[in-house]
Amino acid sequence: MYNKLEKIKELKKERDAVILSHNYQMPEIQDVADVVGDSFELSKKAAEVKASTIVFCGVHFMAECAHILAPDKTVLLPDKTAGCPMADMADVDDLIEKKKEHPNAKVVAYVNTSAKVKAEVDICCTSSNAKEVVDSLDTEEILFLPDKNLAWYISNKTDKKIIPWQGYCITHARVSQEEVDACRSNFPDAPIICHPECSPEIQNKVDHIMGTGAMVRFAKETDAKRIIVGTEMGLIHRLQKEAPDKEFLLLSQSFVCSNMKKTTPDNLLYVLENMENKITLEPEIRERAKDSLVKMLEVRGEAIGSR
Repeated sequence: MYNKLEKIKELKKERDAVILSHNYQMPEIQDVADVVGDSFELSKKAAEVKASTIVFCGVHFMAECAHILAPDKTVLLPDKTAGCPMADMADVDDLIEKKKEHPNAKVVAYVNTSAKVKAEVDICCTSSNAKEVVDSLDTEEILFLPDKNLAWYISNKTDKKIIPWQGYCITHARVSQEEVDACRSNFPDAPIICHPECSPEIQNKVDHIMGTGAMVRFAKETDAKRIIVGTEMGLIHRLQKEAPDKEFLLLSQSFVCSNMKKTTPDNLLYVLENMENKITLEPEIRERAKDSLVKMLEVRGEAIGSR
């Protein structure tokens, strides 16, 4: 493994490449990466770095986001079959029909969607800025896709009517209320945090609900010495590195995303050697999808690249 990882580092320099790793990747992938973060945080980084090649260790929609925001760079995905079941639950043809059913609604898409879907919506959002995005729109009805659980979370924080798509994350859906109760009983002094992709039943039982970036900040700032973490297991590695004085326990052992675990040192090395699995999009789709992402950034007064 050591020689393989060293070879990856050497090839990275030769290819003028930067390796971006999502928080849910395996520890060895996170450790060899230049940047570790959440999906949109990494896509913004892709647009900012000077390297000509981006190797995105994540799933397909994430690599698409990087290509959308950094079209002048080569974006490679180590395993081209690494998809997102929740993103696949939002079909563009179904969306076009749903928009006809709700002509007065603005459409907000979670970044966990395909480029084709992003091209058909008014604006995108992340789990951390969804409320801001929703409240920024000049309409009382919001068609929110694809995650019904994030939609529920936002519906409790805004006066707008949220019309949820019926998609969900199969990984976050696995945790049970009994597991939350067991953690509460076994570790009564440990705060329980979970991702808003968890079901309403789980959200109602935990102490804090937040995205992975906020979980990292919470871990570093809280006085608690033990934290129960309700999201994909890969985040535990980053939390332990950034807050080594604290103990992190996974809320459920079922928090494993098989698609996130498709990236391995072997296929990471392969794409660097062969420059394969390049992400490409039709220019019209890319430009329209970019508009929805840029509008999201403008809500917070941010800017990225050129429109």
